[in-house]
Amino acid sequence: MVDYNSKDSLASGTSYPSIYSEIYSLTEHKTHDLTATVSMRNINLKDSIFISNAEYYNSEGVLIRTYFDHPIYIAPLETVEIVIDEEDQAGGTGANFIFNWKIPHGLNAPLFEGIMISTSGQQGLSFTTRGIKIK
Repeated sequence: MVDYNSKDSLASGTSYPSIYSEIYSLTEHKTHDLTATVSMRNINLKDSIFISNAEYYNSEGVLIRTYFDHPIYIAPLETVEIVIDEEDQAGGTGANFIFNWKIPHGLNAPLFEGIMISTSGQQGLSFTTRGIKIK
């Protein structure tokens, strides 16, 4: 946990990565469950960044859970991950995260990526998404 002073000269932002805990398969009435990994990456070489919170929303925009609600820091080139189990279908086909973050001025914003995967028998399915800054 990090305790930063609200008077610190940090730039702030909000990022939105889409995440899929399931996708449609064959028809709109059949879905395929996925394991999702959300990566929070500090792409800076020298300074830490701060993630204020991580909120997970379902397809209807309803908050499912908050993964942390206190600031954490991510060291230079470090990655912190959240894994959503394949059996966890709460997010649905249109799930997403909201991350609020703070960085020292002049640094790169954090990179948020989603990696979805499923394997069944001889079939494998995987794809990625990337977060966008919304504020």
